[in-house]
Amino acid sequence: MTTVLSKKGQIVLPSAVREQLHLEPGQDFEVFVDDDDTIVLRRISRRPNEGLIALLQACPYPFELPPRAKDVPRTIEL
Repeated sequence: MTTVLSKKGQIVLPSAVREQLHLEPGQDFEVFVDDDDTIVLRRISRRPNEGLIALLQACPYPFELPPRAKDVPRTIEL
């Protein structure tokens, strides 16, 4: 399989590769040069929302996170 580098520096992964690896739009990859003629593209496996709390805590304005519905104790009426 071959692909072409666009003017914007983009490379399209062939659909057969995307299907085989179950790739979806928005997935993150790391790119590095292995030697003078080899580019390595590796999928980054992250948990959903990884780093979100750190990002929110870096906010320069004070805020409070409301409790999630599943964290709030429930009372059951019989």
